[in-house]
Amino acid sequence: MIYPAIDLIDGAVVRLNKGDFEQQTTYGTDPISVAKTYADAGASWLHLVDLDGAKDPANRQLDLITRIIDASGLKVQTGGGIRSMDDVAALVNAGASRVVVGSLAVRDYAAGEALFARYGGETICLAADVMPVTKVSGDISYNIAMSGWQETSNLTLFEFLEHYANHGLLHALCTDIARDGMMTGCNRDLYASVKAAFPNIKLQASGGVSALNDLEGLPTDGVIIGKALYEGVFSVGDALEAVAC
Repeated sequence: MIYPAIDLIDGAVVRLNKGDFEQQTTYGTDPISVAKTYADAGASWLHLVDLDGAKDPANRQLDLITRIIDASGLKVQTGGGIRSMDDVAALVNAGASRVVVGSLAVRDYAAGEALFARYGGETICLAADVMPVTKVSGDISYNIAMSGWQETSNLTLFEFLEHYANHGLLHALCTDIARDGMMTGCNRDLYASVKAAFPNIKLQASGGVSALNDLEGLPTDGVIIGKALYEGVFSVGDALEAVAC
């Protein structure tokens, strides 16, 4: 499944390098038009990140999210700053088909479990945003990042997924922060290891897609593509054709 991405700040379409708000590139001021272009090209889903909401839930762009959904006809998975059941409810009421939850599920297992109990695995998608950490042994551990990637926890990716796999987890997106927005290719080894350990989870790759060959044989169930589309490296149509082959 191809998930073209739109990241929003103050109504504009942007991309951040490695989640850094100081490294922002603006690609336009009409996200509705961008979403409609993706739909016209054959996309069925949109990955929508509300970066204003990620920084401050009080600034969540609910009206714009609703207008994007209504105008494009796309199914939308969206998140950013989800801190309560009410935040999830607001996005579902705005028309979101799936809500992406990250820091809340990391900090508070009980709250995360309650979301799965209330909405189910089709509606809740875990955001497993990871930062590679070199251990004393020299091995690499992928630890979960929180708070808009501003801090790295001691919780490993596999511990995180293992817990929620026992509570209804179905969809998870995994972002290698070191590659996000850098167009250096996907972390195939990481995704292959996740799918081997959790074959029943529908895993989405996120971060680093730089060319169509990054999509070929990708060991995930879906892939989120942002900067490569904005930069015109390839189109949504090209991506859909590549994964159909």
